[in-house]
Order: sequence, then C-alpha cells, then structure tokens
Amino acid sequence: MVIVTPLLCSLGFWQLDRAEQKRTQATALEMRRKMPPISLTDSSRPETDQLLYRQVNLQGEFLTERTILIANRKHLGKTGFHVVTPLQLSASGELVLVNRGWTAVTPSTDNESLSNHSGQLTIAGEITIPQAPAIELTPTDDAAQLQPHWPYLTLERYHQWSGLEVLPILVLQTSEDDQDFIRQWPTPKVSDLMHIGYAIQWFAFAIIALLVWLRLSYQKVANEIP
Repeated sequence: MVIVTPLLCSLGFWQLDRAEQKRTQATALEMRRKMPPISLTDSSRPETDQLLYRQVNLQGEFLTERTILIANRKHLGKTGFHVVTPLQLSASGELVLVNRGWTAVTPSTDNESLSNHSGQLTIAGEITIPQAPAIELTPTDDAAQLQPHWPYLTLERYHQWSGLEVLPILVLQTSEDDQDFIRQWPTPKVSDLMHIGYAIQWFAFAIIALLVWLRLSYQKVANEIP
C-alpha cells in the first residue's frame, strides 16, 4: 500500500502536468498564427520547429513536373487528391513544397491540367510539417504516371523520388489563384482532455486501492477480535 498509492498518485499528477504542457503549447501555437507573415528568404528565420503554424509569403516558380498527388482526400463526401508541388524561391533558389489544395482529379490527370502557371508568382500560406501515419504503408510509384499517387507525404520519400533538396516544411496555400483547387484546411487542435482523463483514472485507481486496503484491514482486525 505504501508503494502502490503514491505511485498511482504520482502518475495522476504527471498527467496533470502533461495537460498543462498541452495548454501552454496550444496558446503558443495560436500566438504564432496571429504573428505577421514571415519570408523564408530571411537570413534570421526561426528553426524548423518554431516555424510550425506561422503564416508565410512566398515568391517563386512552381516546378510542376515534380508534382505529386496525395490520394484519398475527402471534401464534402467526395474523394479526390491534394496537389503538392515544389516552389523554387526567387531570392534564394531554395525549394519548398506547397500543398496547393484539393481537387477531384482522376488518375489520368496530367501536368497541364494541374497547373497553367508559368513564371514568377506570389502565394501565401501556413507552415506545417508533414508526418507519416502511425502505421506506415510504403507508397508505390507508377512509372507510367506523370505524378505518383501516394497515401501520405514524407519529406524523405519525396527526396528519394524527386532527387530534390527541399526545406523541411510543407506550406498549406491559402491565397487564391486561377486554379479550381479547394483550400479549406482543418484547424489543428491541441487538447488537454485526454491527459485530464488519464489523471482522473490514476487518482481513481489510488482511491480504489486505498479503499480495498482499508476494507481488508478492517476484516483482519474484526477476525482477530475474540
């Protein structure tokens, strides 16, 4: 009892501390969204993890021949693709991947139907960092397709496929252009509810253990009384 109850209580307080960290993280991320847009050409740009959810303005040219399609993306019940294209920045020549939005394209869609952009353009967006799902399935490439259709995007996979060195971020385009892409990005939420729920469970286990110990102790004392 001396070991179990403090251990369970410490786990409960640890989850409360994690919940506080989540609240702090949510506040920090919301503040980033409200900060002025940055330019990736700035020599003093923050580290990658500090760029998450920052607004950004970009100037450059799309390399449409290196476009990929992220398959099985839903919009209003319809299945389509997210179109991801590298943008070569005008000032530095660096490459950054831009998710240009959702479209109900078919597997036969070619480069010309995905973009009629040529030359320099300016876009605005929000920075995110692509992550692989918990269970990874290796995307397959079809050499007959102009764009591979992948279930998800990772920067390592894109580098292997394209041979291009891209910045370790993905920009979700928010500015309008003459394309018909849908750009309704979900707002990521950082919630503390899960950790609070776990804390309640650990405290409940501690109370149950204490009650069981008291009950057994009472029965032992009662049995010892002649």
